[in-house]
Amino acid sequence: MTTSLGEVLDSRRTAEFHKAARALLKEPLLLARGPSADAYRLVRRYAAELREWFDRNTGWSLRVDAESARLRKTPGAPADTTHPAREASRAGMPFTRRRYVLLCLALAALERGEAQIALGRLAEQVVLDATDPQLIASGVEFTLERREERLDLAAVVRLLLRYGVLRRVAGDEDAYVSGAGDVLYDVERRVLAGLLAARHGPSLIAADGFEERLDALTAESALDSDELRFRAIRQKLTRRLLDDPVLYYDELTDEELVYLTRQRAFLTARVGELTGLVPEVRAEGIAMVDPHDDLTDVRMPEQGTRGHVTLLLAEHLAAADGEVGRGELEHRVRELVAVHGAFWSKSAKQPGTEGELVEQALAKLTALALVRRTPGGVTALPALARYAVGGPVVVETAVRTSQRKAQQP
Repeated sequence: MTTSLGEVLDSRRTAEFHKAARALLKEPLLLARGPSADAYRLVRRYAAELREWFDRNTGWSLRVDAESARLRKTPGAPADTTHPAREASRAGMPFTRRRYVLLCLALAALERGEAQIALGRLAEQVVLDATDPQLIASGVEFTLERREERLDLAAVVRLLLRYGVLRRVAGDEDAYVSGAGDVLYDVERRVLAGLLAARHGPSLIAADGFEERLDALTAESALDSDELRFRAIRQKLTRRLLDDPVLYYDELTDEELVYLTRQRAFLTARVGELTGLVPEVRAEGIAMVDPHDDLTDVRMPEQGTRGHVTLLLAEHLAAADGEVGRGELEHRVRELVAVHGAFWSKSAKQPGTEGELVEQALAKLTALALVRRTPGGVTALPALARYAVGGPVVVETAVRTSQRKAQQP
């Protein structure tokens, strides 16, 4: 059988469209230069189709210009804390509360600043803005006199370098931290202007409390018709299918669950057309499975000691009945050291490291929607059952039958 040139071109175009969409979902801010340049060019080629798809199905806007492509994603669950900002380093440590505050103060200073700025000058502006009475009343204080605080500011700047908001001209952050020098940056104002993904300006929000302000930032306009309400539900469910490892039915409102039950095939098909993800539908929920295994920021299973510990604790939790306390998990890690310690790193076998190993494992399992933290410990969620290990099953009948057939003349 022969394949026509048109079919080959259509297949190639579909593959490129999938690749462009997946690139945006993995990195919603793609720069026209640097490591993301190839992905940026692909997104720019299919910008019109991608913009229409995201606007119709998720309510996300896509802006593409000569410097960057920015998909303004708003998560289906805005209060989800399992995917934090992380250091732009190999360790990838999650940002602390202080670093988040520093990030916001630095962005505000850059917005008011010039096309170039020195790190020392940025630090002075951050210290000045940190004297706001509301910040002081909330327990936030910065002097940047301590090395720990300068390290926090350096981590914020390196994140902005990775995002392309800043471009280093001269100097090094380590020299600033040690007090031996300064750093000069170009400020990419167009990238900076597109960094915030919110439907409403933060200065216009009058709500009190973090979650209330977060909801107000992403709130849609009043929905005064059934058509608009159904569109909002469809977009929210599509966002969750794209972003969440598992969409559990018990996390939905009655109206959302009814809509998903009726439109499940349509919604999952649309997501598959965009990304190539394959729906796995179970009694408890839906997971969009990635056959390419690269559309995630949290991997499991994972190589290394910590990945092995996480997998073994997942097996233990999958077999447990009900809530499991932290103490039991730490005891389990000590037992596992005796069995698998010869294959683990030296630091992981040191007494007292059980708490850190358990915390890292639980952070990953929670981010993947496999467990839920409770005041007393942790409980398994239905998707964790795929990591349960059953006993071996030996089927002798089939073997004997094949042997008898082999013996026949």
